[in-house]
Amino acid sequence: MESAALFRLLGDEERLRLIRLLLDEPAGVCVCELVDTLRLPQYQISRQLGFLRHAGLVEGEKRGTWVYYRPCLRLPPLAAAVTEVLRDHLAGGQWDEDRERFRQRLKLRRSGVCVVGYEPGRPYRECIPLTEVDGSRGGTGG
Repeated sequence: MESAALFRLLGDEERLRLIRLLLDEPAGVCVCELVDTLRLPQYQISRQLGFLRHAGLVEGEKRGTWVYYRPCLRLPPLAAAVTEVLRDHLAGGQWDEDRERFRQRLKLRRSGVCVVGYEPGRPYRECIPLTEVDGSRGGTGG
């Protein structure tokens, strides 16, 4: 992947949010866990994951009903360096809120796998709590 293409790809906030979460759970994350965490519709998450997968930054593995996404194990040197920087420096505000919701959502797993899935008619699960982060209360998302 060319350098400019990598930075164009990572110039999208939704893709940055996805990459940041995937870096926290390298064993893999179900799409519905990302939907609930980021409070975005499933089609939007899937579309952004498609861009990341096509670029070789993430890979998917089918496990039963769900596909689990994780960062690619063999990233080109520049992509590997950039993702390490993202892991270390994307913090505060929205990033911490995402990570807190992500931790709460992962607690719903049984034996390390997602068992919740989607609720029909709801683009994401509003019941995943957002606890206080840095002394401020987050919004309702959406």
